[in-house]
Amino acid sequence: MFVDEASITVRGGDGGNGCVSFRREKFVPRGGPDGGDGGDGGTVVLVVDSHLNTLLAFRYNQRFRAPRGTHGQGAKKHGHNGADVVVPVPLGTIVRDGETGNVIADMSEPADRVVVARGGKGGRGNARFATPTNQTPRRAEDGTPGEERCLALELKVLADVGLVGFPNAGKSTLLSVISAAHPKIADYPFTTLQPNLGIVSYDELKTFVVADIPGIIEGAHEGKGLGLRFLRHIERTKVLLFLIECTSADPTDEYRKLVEELRLYSPALLDKPRIIALTKTDLVSEKETVPIPDVGERIGIYPVSAVTGGGVSGLVYRLGAMVGATGR
Repeated sequence: MFVDEASITVRGGDGGNGCVSFRREKFVPRGGPDGGDGGDGGTVVLVVDSHLNTLLAFRYNQRFRAPRGTHGQGAKKHGHNGADVVVPVPLGTIVRDGETGNVIADMSEPADRVVVARGGKGGRGNARFATPTNQTPRRAEDGTPGEERCLALELKVLADVGLVGFPNAGKSTLLSVISAAHPKIADYPFTTLQPNLGIVSYDELKTFVVADIPGIIEGAHEGKGLGLRFLRHIERTKVLLFLIECTSADPTDEYRKLVEELRLYSPALLDKPRIIALTKTDLVSEKETVPIPDVGERIGIYPVSAVTGGGVSGLVYRLGAMVGATGR
């Protein structure tokens, strides 16, 4: 099961209390204060785990609390600090404050880690309060509480190429042909209910990653269909590949509707390089001509058939060149 949203609560450990104690030994009836400090509470840290590709684990575990620091003791023994709690998240996770919605961290690099809840400070023992005028202080500090906050986690897949098209445009079939991915394929809308990633090899040792994501419908930018859950996953891609069935009644109108949904969601998406693949050309007879959409802009258009393989290699090499031109 692919889960790309989760809400969790994190809390740092409380600081341990300082100790009130006096040195009491044989022949030392009035020893000075020797209360130790409390230990600091542990912190909660999010770290990227490259082996994870979903937020499913947070469906079952939504609270993370670091242990508190231990209390100080006599003989100036300081309490131990609480251990940190490390929470693994998938690469591509955006961490937001659950109340304000502000972005705390964008976990887009394999080595990313961020402290999300700091532990409280340990309180000082009475040995810290001795002065020339008060040599037997009877007070110590309590540790401070650990930080607590609610977090909203949002996963955006990391891919070089994002497949954009209406349901049943042939996205999953194309991905299964050009990579080793095995997405679910069937002849009904919304077969793909979660993003699928495939690594595409070309030109010997060169590769790029393609994301097949649920199909767009009109109104997707408002959340219709799989709406916003789909659109967020193409924000990180470098290149957009629009897939349009060559048997469509109006390929030009279909392309323009797809572009408009992207624009309404985020105009920045239209700044990405893009090309068009006219799919299912095997359904066009030799006597017919594949209709080329009039998109009104200079854009590559590639008729392909995932069934026969026609035009696929040329499309793959073009995508590879575009990904390389954008920088990896």
